[in-house]
Amino acid sequence: MDQSTSSGHAAPSSSRLLALTIGAVGVVYGDIGTSPLYSLKECFSPHYGLTPGAPEVLGILSLIFWSLTLIISIKYLLIITRFANEGEGGILALMELVSQRKGSYKKIGAIVAMGLFGSALLYGDGIITPAISVLSAVEGLEVAVPGQLGAFIVPITIAILIGLFSIQRYGTTGVGRVFGPFMVAWFAILGALGVYNAIQTPAVFEAINPMYAVNFFMQHGFMGFAVLGSVFLVVTGGEALYADMGHFGRTPIMRGWFYVAYPGLILQYFGQGALLLREGHIATTVENPFFHMVPSWGVIPLVICATMATIIASQAVISGAFSLTWQALQLGFLPRLKVQHTSSEERGQIYLPTVNWVLFVSCVFLVLQFRTSGNLAAAYGIAVTSTMVITTVLAWFAMRRLFKWNFAVSLSLTALFMLIDGSFFAANCLKFFQGGYVPVAMAAATFLVMVTWHKGRTILGSVIEKRSRPLINVIHEEIERCATVPGSALYMTGYKGIAPPALVSNLKYNRSRHETVILLTVVIEPAARVPLSSRIDRKPMENNVFQVVLHYGFMDQLNLMQDLMLLPEYDIPVDVTDAIFVLGHETLTVQDGKGMARWRKELFVFLHRNSRTPSSYFGIPVKRTLEVGSHVAI
Repeated sequence: MDQSTSSGHAAPSSSRLLALTIGAVGVVYGDIGTSPLYSLKECFSPHYGLTPGAPEVLGILSLIFWSLTLIISIKYLLIITRFANEGEGGILALMELVSQRKGSYKKIGAIVAMGLFGSALLYGDGIITPAISVLSAVEGLEVAVPGQLGAFIVPITIAILIGLFSIQRYGTTGVGRVFGPFMVAWFAILGALGVYNAIQTPAVFEAINPMYAVNFFMQHGFMGFAVLGSVFLVVTGGEALYADMGHFGRTPIMRGWFYVAYPGLILQYFGQGALLLREGHIATTVENPFFHMVPSWGVIPLVICATMATIIASQAVISGAFSLTWQALQLGFLPRLKVQHTSSEERGQIYLPTVNWVLFVSCVFLVLQFRTSGNLAAAYGIAVTSTMVITTVLAWFAMRRLFKWNFAVSLSLTALFMLIDGSFFAANCLKFFQGGYVPVAMAAATFLVMVTWHKGRTILGSVIEKRSRPLINVIHEEIERCATVPGSALYMTGYKGIAPPALVSNLKYNRSRHETVILLTVVIEPAARVPLSSRIDRKPMENNVFQVVLHYGFMDQLNLMQDLMLLPEYDIPVDVTDAIFVLGHETLTVQDGKGMARWRKELFVFLHRNSRTPSSYFGIPVKRTLEVGSHVAI
C-alpha cells in the first residue's frame, strides 16, 4: 500500500485547490490564528519577572519565530504529514498505521496505549481552547473602555459559549462556507497590523537571528527556560493541521500555511514586539499588546473581529473532538454514543450530543474558575505538548517500519523534534499546579474509560464464547429439527464461528427458524476507509444459513441498512425491507476481580448499561427489531 500523503484521489483542479486552501485556512489554522491574542502578553506575565527591554523582547521573538518554523513548518508540514493512513491524519490514524495490527485488538500494547493517551489529551485542548480564546477576545473591551466593562467579561464569554455549543446540532456546512474567507481576512489583518507597527521599529526583525534566543537563555537562566511554557502558546493548534489532513489534503494545508497563516503570524508577532520596544515602559501596553496595536477608535472593531475569529477557532476544535470520538468509537475504545450525521454530502460532519455538552460544561467551569485568559493560560500547553511528544515517538516507528528511512536520518530528526517537544513539555510541567492539572486529569479519566471499555469488551466476549456452542453444531443439531416459518432473520453477532446466543435462545424456546437466516457481523478495519467493492463478505452454509461480514474503515459512515440492500446481488435470498433483526442484549453483573480490578468491572458495567443499543447505533428499524436478553456474570 502506498503510504503517501495523498488519499489516492486525482489531483484537484486549480479552482478546487484554491477552495480547499481557503477552507483549510478557516478550519485548520483557526486555533493557531487566535494565539496572538494572548501568547506574547503571557511571556511578559508578572510571575516571570521579565521586563520588556530590548534583549528580552528580541529573545522571546526569536523563540517564537523558530518555534513556528521548526515545529509547524518543518516537523508537521514537511515530515509528519507524510505519514497518512489512507489519506487520513491525526494521532489515532498514526497509531493504527504504525501498530500494524491485522485484526481486532486482543490487548493494548505500548504503541496503542501511547496513541490512546495522546488522543485523550486532545480533549483537554478541546475544553481550554474555546474558553481561553473567547475570554482573550472579550477582554479587549477592557482596553476599549478601561475600568467600566471588566465585570461583564465573564458573563459575555459564557453567553458566547452557550450560543457556540447550542448551534452544533445544526452542523457546520452553512457556517463553514464563511470560515475560510473570514480567516483569510483575519490573517491579513494580523499581518497588516504587524507591518504597521514593525516599520516604525524595523530593528525588531533582527530577532530572526537565533543568537538572540541563545543569549536570552544565557542571561535569564531558569526563568528563561520557564517562559517557554508561554512561548509554546504560539504553536497550540499545530496538531490540527495533521488531524484535518483527510478533509483537505496535504497540498492545500501546506499552501494555507506558507501563503497565508505563517506570514500573517510572523508579521503580527514582530509587530507586537516592535510595539513593546517602543512602549514597554507602559504597563497597560504590556498587559495587552494586541489591542494596543490600533488607535483607540479601532479597538471595538478589532474586538468584534477577534471574537469572530475565536468562535471559528473554537468551532474547529469542537468539530475535531467529534471526529476524534468517532474514530475511538469505531475502533472499539468508547461505548456506543448517539451520533448524528449533520451533512449527507460531507462525510466528516457529525454531531455527538454527549460530547458536545460535556465540553460545554467543562468550558464554562474553566471560565468561572480561572476568570481571565492569563490565569487560564497556565492550564494551556501541557496537554498539547504531551500529544506532540507522543506524535514524535510514533513518527519514529513510521520512519523506520513503513518508510524504511535511513537510521541516521530518522534518529537525527526524532532527536531534534524530541529535544524541542521535550523542552516545551518540561516548561509546561512547571505550570501543573497553577492549572496544568486540568487537562491532565481529564485525559487520565478519558484514557481510563477507553482502556476499561476495551478490556471489559474483551472479557465479556471471552465469557460469551465459553458459554456458546460452535455454529456448525447448532446448524446440524438444532436448525434441522426446527419448524420453518416464512421470511428472513438477521442475527447480529460480534463473534464468528460460534452461534449467537440470541439464535440459540430462539431455537430453544420457539422451536422455529426463518427460511433465510443471516448471521451479520460488522468489522472495523485498521484502514481509514474501505471501498464499496470490499464492503461485503458472504459465506453460504447449510440449511439456507449465511454468514455476512460488513467491513468499514474507522472513518467510514456506517450505512448498515443501505449496504444490506445489496445482499440479493450476492445471491442471498433476502428482502431487507421485510426482514426481522434479532439482537442479543446482555445484562451484566460483576462476579469477581479476575482479569480486571473489580472497580473497573463496575465501571464497565455502568458504561455498558448506558451505551446505545445496537439497533439505535446502527440505525436498524425499531419496529422490526427483536431483542433477546441474557444474564452474563463477568
